Parts: sequence; C-alpha cells; structure tokens
Amino acid sequence: MNENIHALDYGLTTSSEQRNKVLRNTYWLLALSLLPTVLGAYIGIATGITRSLSGWMGMIVFMAGAFGFIFAIEKTKNSAAGVPVLLGFTFFMGLMLSRMIAMVLGYSNGASLVMTAFAGTAGVMVVMASLATVIKRDLSGMSKWLFAGALVIMVAAVINVFVGSTMLMAVISTLAIAVFSAYLLYDLKQVIDGGETNYISATLAIYLDLFNIFQSMLALLGIFGGERD
Repeated sequence: MNENIHALDYGLTTSSEQRNKVLRNTYWLLALSLLPTVLGAYIGIATGITRSLSGWMGMIVFMAGAFGFIFAIEKTKNSAAGVPVLLGFTFFMGLMLSRMIAMVLGYSNGASLVMTAFAGTAGVMVVMASLATVIKRDLSGMSKWLFAGALVIMVAAVINVFVGSTMLMAVISTLAIAVFSAYLLYDLKQVIDGGETNYISATLAIYLDLFNIFQSMLALLGIFGGERD
C-alpha cells in the first residue's frame, strides 16, 4: 500500500517537473524568437523589400510562407532542426511585419506608437500568464470557439484585401486582439496543465498569439492615433 502511494507521489512529482521544464523551455525559446523577428523587421524597413507586397500579392506571399514554415516546424519539432526552423519562421514574420511598422513610423509619432503596441502586447502576456497559473478549470472547451473566431478574422482579412476599408480593418484588429488574447490564455494553460508537452509547438502557438496581438494593436494605433506633420 505504502509502495503504491510513494509511486503515485513520484509520478506526480515527475509530471510536475516535466510540465515546468516544458514551460521554462517555452519561455526561453519565445524570448530567443524575438531576436530574429526584430532583425527581420529591421532588414525589411531598411531595404524596403516588402514595400511592394500589398493587396492580394502580399496575402499570397504571407500565407504561403507562414503555412510552409508552420508545416516544416511541426515536421521537425522532435529533432535538432526544430529550433532553427522556428527561428527562421520568426525572421520571416518580422520581415512581413516590416511593411506595417514602416507605415506607422511614417507618422510623426510613429516610434511612440510602435513602443505602445509593444508595451500593450507585453501587458497582455503578463496578464494572461498570471491568469493561466491561477485558473483551475479546464479550458480545452474553448478551442473550437477560438478556432471559429480565428477563421472569421482570416476570412474578413481576405475580404478586406479587396475592399480596402479602414473601418473594417479596425473591426478586424479589435476582434483579433480579443480572440488571440483568449488564445494566449488557452495555449499557456495547455502547457501549464501538461496538455502540450513539446516546447517548440508551445512556442509556435504562443508566438503566433503575440504576433497577432501586436500587429492588431499597431494597426489600431495607426488608424486612430497616427499624427501627420
């Protein structure tokens, strides 16, 4: 009887240690992934390489590159190539983000808008990470609703490529902040509860949440807060 209890205690301790290890590795890799993102954004702004990627052409390049990288990451997540492929993906995402950042920097207060979006995204991360540690209920039921919300955002974004409505862009960005903030809570809780045991997959999910939140905040700030000289 005592042996069974000790074995159960050992299993719970090991499981807890494993979850903490995945969470720790996820945070480290997430922090590391910001470096290629910043580098990609800097190169994109400095060279103007993404300036021509507007409208449907930009959408095609972004979708092809992003889904191609995500497929490659999932294929290599259990090998030594997983981390370099993920970092290559974050460089690509920074490059794609550079066009919007360059547009916002065109405002007289552009630098402060970029920093505000970064601070806002960091704030959402802190709040959701804190909530994920204190919420005890299982959040797995959220997944289908979050996926539906993300799908609506994607369809609306494709439509707006052809419509070009500033107000629709504002609505999409507002909805994206709400949906991906909830997704961030869900993905963090998955790691904490042991639902996600691969730190590369966990980093990918959380990175995409933060990327979408930052991009959406930046779009809203540019629409409503941009000042011309």
